[in-house]
Amino acid sequence: MQADYETLRKLVTRDLAETLLRVVLIVLLVLVCVRVFTPFSHLVIVAMILAVALYPLYVRVVRWFGGRRGWSATALVLSALLLLGTPIAMLGVAVTGELSDVYHGVDANEIGLKAPDPKVAEWPIVGPRVYATWSAAATNLPRLLQQNREVVKQYAKKILAMAASALAGAALFVLAIVVAGILMVYADEEKRVAERILTRLTNREQGPELLELSIATIRSVATGVVGVAVIQAILLGVGFLLAGIPGAAVLAFAVMFLGILQLPAVIVSIPAIAYLWMADDSSSTVAKVLFTVWFVVGGLADNVLKPLLLGRGVEAPMLVILVGAIGGMVAGGMTGLFMGAVLLAVGYQIFMQWVDRGPPASADPPG
Repeated sequence: MQADYETLRKLVTRDLAETLLRVVLIVLLVLVCVRVFTPFSHLVIVAMILAVALYPLYVRVVRWFGGRRGWSATALVLSALLLLGTPIAMLGVAVTGELSDVYHGVDANEIGLKAPDPKVAEWPIVGPRVYATWSAAATNLPRLLQQNREVVKQYAKKILAMAASALAGAALFVLAIVVAGILMVYADEEKRVAERILTRLTNREQGPELLELSIATIRSVATGVVGVAVIQAILLGVGFLLAGIPGAAVLAFAVMFLGILQLPAVIVSIPAIAYLWMADDSSSTVAKVLFTVWFVVGGLADNVLKPLLLGRGVEAPMLVILVGAIGGMVAGGMTGLFMGAVLLAVGYQIFMQWVDRGPPASADPPG
């Protein structure tokens, strides 16, 4: 009896040791894989989101090219780089330059505010007060910054870090467009792999449903929310740059941020119009009128774009998108703003589908 007990104990000990060794090896393998993948995680995630969002357009392009998937992806990527990548890269470089100028201006105590046009004082009712307030701010701002120099310098360092993040985010987005083109070429194989993984994690019924729900949510949020915000940011940002509005790229980023939060872009475009007419510069009246029309159209463009794009797929609650955008930006910078809104919306939809399924029906007890 004692011999049987010792034999059983040795077998259990050996099996436990082998199990622990396997668990340790699996954990080490997972940690190594995660560490290797982490530097590319933002790029891959953004590229996957872009690939899913652009795939319906890619299918149309494939038909135009007679089924040539490689040539179709190349044409779509080049078009996306021209229409989206180039303006985003320009705005990224401009944001970096503007924020860097703010930092160096604060460091050298050279930050100031442009004086208003004397014609502003001739406006009826509000003109004299606006002119006096603006003139006082232009005169007192350098003195105020000098009095709070240390506090301002601390915030200026954070602004410099934001500038680096903006440039890195713009470069990553441009590269993600190229990677998305490669992913779209092999989309059928990738979809089968994703379906197999989700089926293995759930079952044969829920796996394909979760995949379709995720795809629909990504397309809805990426095109109807983030896409509209990016288009408005590019449209108004280019206008701000051409009109010479101070901080044009930063204002463009503000437009994109407000658009993702589902707030109107006119919050930014109307003050830009006011500055355009109030600043003391040599711009012609015709140019001011043209830029005013540009800013008005750009600020209201979401009213046309949202019905066209948001109707596709599943519409996620705006609170979820807001939390995802803010949380993503805090965690991942400029690219996190884009990823957070999409990923949290997908997670929300998957969670709500699980909630709607409810607990499995229990079998009636035998009578």
